[in-house]
This record gives sequence, C-alpha cells and structure tokens, in this order.
Amino acid sequence: MKAPTRFLRLTCVLLPLLLPSGAALADDVAIVACRTLSDTGARLACYDAIKLGARPAAPALAAPEPGSAANFGMETVKRREAEPVSVTSTVVGDFDGWGPGTQIRLANGQVWRIIDGSEAVLPRKRDARVTIERNLFGTLFLKVEGSNSSAKVRRMQ
Repeated sequence: MKAPTRFLRLTCVLLPLLLPSGAALADDVAIVACRTLSDTGARLACYDAIKLGARPAAPALAAPEPGSAANFGMETVKRREAEPVSVTSTVVGDFDGWGPGTQIRLANGQVWRIIDGSEAVLPRKRDARVTIERNLFGTLFLKVEGSNSSAKVRRMQ
C-alpha cells in the first residue's frame, strides 16, 4: 500500500473520533435537570428536548451588593482607557520648589500634596508650568517644566 493512500485511510478512520459529538456539546445544566426527574417517560422527553450542538446560555449573574464580600478587591479596578495619562497646568502665583507635605494649588483648581518626602529648591517663577503624570504602575508625579525635579503626589482637591 502506498504511503499517501494509507494516510488517507487512516485519516478517514480517525478524524470522526477526534471531532466532538453533538452530545458532548449539549447543555450540562439541562442534562443535570433531566437526571433529577424520577418518571422515566418525563426524563426521556427531557433528554430528547435538549438541543445538541448549541452552546449553553450563560447564567445571568446578579450584581453583588455594595460592601459584600463579592466586591472584595474590586475597589482598585479602574478603566485606564478613560483616564488621561497626564494633566498640565500652572502653579498659582510664585513658585520656588517644595518640601515634604507641601500642598500645591494649580490654576485648574486642583490641589496636590507632595507625599514622598522629597524636597526641591528651584529658581523662583511666577505661574510655573507643571505636569502631573501617571507612570506605568499608576503612581502620580509632579514635574516642573524647565527642571529635572519631580515628586510623588496625591490629589487633595
């Protein structure tokens, strides 16, 4: 027997065994429901009513109540697509740097506090331009235009 013919016969024999049968694709929930029926005729009718090859419908899940254990850990999940990566504004008035815990009011109304204990002494500027940027890990940093100084910040207002 030639190799291509042998391969073709082997494929024709094994291929049907590898494909899932319709029963394998049946709805598991419906099968379990049919098993609970004690009347033989009703059980058979139940099995006959199961559609083969159809994907079972996903059960509808009720939304967990706020404060329940089902919400544990979800408070940190945020949609990063909707959030801007940075905000640029100016510091209101004169600005010459910061120290640990300094609060910085921006022209857009936001107030940011230095939280990393860093200090920076900069040349005094009026309405200094700053950018608040979020890094890859979600940490926010204040960067002053025209300097290499930056500080870890948290928004207060």
